[in-house]
Amino acid sequence: MSDAFALLPFPLPPDQAAAIAQAYATPPRAYHDLHHVGEVLRHYDEVARGPGWVHPREVAFAVVYHDAIYVAGAKDNEARSATVAREDLARWPMDRLDIDRIAHLIELTARHGTLSPGDVPDEDTRLFLDCDMAILGAAPAVFDAYDRGITAEYRGVVPGWMFAINRKRFLKGLLARERIYLSDFFHARLDASARNNLRRAITTKR
Repeated sequence: MSDAFALLPFPLPPDQAAAIAQAYATPPRAYHDLHHVGEVLRHYDEVARGPGWVHPREVAFAVVYHDAIYVAGAKDNEARSATVAREDLARWPMDRLDIDRIAHLIELTARHGTLSPGDVPDEDTRLFLDCDMAILGAAPAVFDAYDRGITAEYRGVVPGWMFAINRKRFLKGLLARERIYLSDFFHARLDASARNNLRRAITTKR
């Protein structure tokens, strides 16, 4: 099994783990790869040891599958990733698993940067979405590597000048929000560092 799955609270069947790894290798990615899954699972584990999860298995599967389909610039990555999760979890079923919840969590990742805490009354959902966005509050060098990775994924997809404009607009939109993180857990830990990273990144965009 890939090290990316080391923090899962349950084992994956080897064939399922291999199928997920193949999905994340297609197409080759500079950021949205299995390393990203492992990093989100690291934050998942921090939540498990902190405030805790109400539905830990469903959230864990949402983490594993949330970027199973990723094509830079595509509008249906999240919906297609949710479909992959449904198909795989039908092929490798687990007792008493709420697949609809998993699919809903994955689909909500399409709305990063548009949701406020009041839009998401479910604490598991707030924490899950924040796990995926925790990279914004990472150490500067780690954030910079993420920013370069996103840039690399869009290279050849849209003109460089257009990507820079859209990327700067997205980062400025995040910075302008009253809350970058939806949960109090991540807000307290990462808001200040995320804002520092965003300010620095925005000044470097041309």
